[in-house]
Formats: sequence, structure tokens, C-alpha cells
Amino acid sequence: MEEEINFIMDGTKEAMGGALRHLEKELANIRAGKASPSMVGSVMVDYYGNPTPLNQIANVNTPDGMTITIQPWEKAMISEIERGIHMANLGFNPMNNGESVIINVPPLTEERRKDLAKQAKAASEEAKIGVRNDRKNANNDLKDLDISEDLRKSLEEDVQEMTDKHIKQIDEMFAFKEKEIMTV
Repeated sequence: MEEEINFIMDGTKEAMGGALRHLEKELANIRAGKASPSMVGSVMVDYYGNPTPLNQIANVNTPDGMTITIQPWEKAMISEIERGIHMANLGFNPMNNGESVIINVPPLTEERRKDLAKQAKAASEEAKIGVRNDRKNANNDLKDLDISEDLRKSLEEDVQEMTDKHIKQIDEMFAFKEKEIMTV
């Protein structure tokens, strides 16, 4: 019986942690004003007929807060990299100097900042829904166990504490990202 309880509690904690990790990735993809290599992380390039992630065919750097430079390992890939950036529809206008691809990241407008903050809010709400679903699943699994009512209530309280802790972390992650987005 103790094994089943530990399995449910550990599984719930892992699932809630997964929601946090997913949110972290989602928030990292939301641009907050300064250039970062993750901004082109989703770009796929046609590498000799195979769609390949940009970071597997080139070095991606940010020499300053407003520029992304992409240095391909093969100069022949420059036009394919530019095409991949256009196809990814990131709103960037890549240029090349014959050696590398350069992207000047435009400053965000107030309206765009608000849109990005809404995206971050939506991602955090999805993460909260995931955590609450994990709580519901754990409580349902506990109800199926043949245990005393007192033990079940105690375990449900533990699940609720876990839920509250993860929701608080989600709120903190969102607040940090929102501040980052709205800071000019």
C-alpha cells in the first residue's frame, strides 16, 4: 500500500514539475526586447534536402543586445539560412555580408510588449491548468486506494500543498517574465 501511495505522490510531483519545465521553455521563446540566440531556436533550414535545426549547421551569437549573428559552418548555406528565417515568420529581416547572416532585432513597441505579456500570461495559465489536472488525477487515484479516511485526507492535503507551491512558482515565473517584457 505504501508503495502505491509513494508512486502516486512521486508521479504527481514529477508531473507538476513537468508543467513548470514546459512553461520555462514557452517563456524562453517569448522575446523580451534584447537579442538572444533562442529567438531563432525554432528556425529549420533545408540542409541538403533535410530540415535541420539552425543551431546544428551554424554558430548563433549575440554580439550586442540588438543583433543576432549566424555564422554557418558552410558558406553555401547562407541563402538557405535566410530562407529558413523568412519561413519561420519571426518578423526578422536577415541580411548577409557574404560570411554570415546578420539580424537586427527591432525594439519592441508598447503594443507588441502588451501582446507578448498576454502570450506569457496565457502560457502560465496553461501551466496552472496542467498542475490542477495533476492534482485532480492524484486525488482520484487516492480515492481508488483502500486506505483510511484520515490517511486519504492527509494525503489530499499534501497534494494541495504541492499544488499551491507549484502555482506560486508559476506566478513568480510569469511576474518575472512580464517585468522583463514591459521594461523598455
